[in-house]
Amino acid sequence: MDTPNTVRDAGGAEAGRDEEEAVRRALEEYYRAGKPPWDTGVTPPELVALIEGPGEGHGAALPPGRALELGCGTGTNAIYLARHGWEVVAVDLVGRAIELARERTEAAGVDVRLLHGDATRLDELDAPGPFDLFFDLSCYCGIPPHRRDAYVTGLTRRAAPGARLLMFGYGPEAFDDTFSGVTADELRARFSGWDLVDVTPGTNPVPTFWFTLRARDA
Repeated sequence: MDTPNTVRDAGGAEAGRDEEEAVRRALEEYYRAGKPPWDTGVTPPELVALIEGPGEGHGAALPPGRALELGCGTGTNAIYLARHGWEVVAVDLVGRAIELARERTEAAGVDVRLLHGDATRLDELDAPGPFDLFFDLSCYCGIPPHRRDAYVTGLTRRAAPGARLLMFGYGPEAFDDTFSGVTADELRARFSGWDLVDVTPGTNPVPTFWFTLRARDA
């Protein structure tokens, strides 16, 4: 007979799997219904400023290196990075998103390694590091809490010294479910090998933020 703790652990694991499956189904439904609302086809100015520099007197462009995009959708930002000299690997949980991204990268004539898989299970994918840049446009904020440490571990293992993570995320108040959303305090707690160097509020009608983290040198 299971002990009470074992029963609770099993119930927690089952609940976690249910959350993962609910996220997967919701994302797939967006692609079946048409264009997902987050897939605007326009590279965010925050990424442009990081890659090309924020303008005269406000800092330099980021030298091209290796980039990993988590939750790449149909490839808008992966294509942008590749066009600016980056070696890009891009991951998405939804097979249809990867199919569309492959069509778009081929049409654009750029070389992007596209992987269909889970951003919290990078060890199961062909995405070895090190990477100099990670880009996440509202991927992490939709990951169930029991998988978020695995996301952090996967990135940290693949981070070059001083690597940057540019992340867009919705605040917890933006969703009706019990787990979606992200805060600066959570990132400081989970990303123990990183420094949170900037938090900039987004311009959306609901709470959103741009977070910039930097991996500490080994």
